[in-house]
Amino acid sequence: MTTVASLEAQDTLPQLLRRVAQGEEIVITEGGKPVAKLAPYGAGGLPDVSRVIEEFKAYSRRQGRSLGELNPRDLIEEGRRY
Repeated sequence: MTTVASLEAQDTLPQLLRRVAQGEEIVITEGGKPVAKLAPYGAGGLPDVSRVIEEFKAYSRRQGRSLGELNPRDLIEEGRRY
């Protein structure tokens, strides 16, 4: 990930936007500290929960584990007991 000072970002914004459009993420800093990130539109959004659950189930099956009758809510409640 590229880091650019805010003053440089102001001077080179069109070039930075072209790079971002190609998939690059750029961190903008002020005084050496990150203050913003330029990323392609739609990047970094929340994952599709149903897809994540299906991937978890598939991973569990590959590991030889089975959730049986448990559902995600049961697993959450089980974790709260400890």
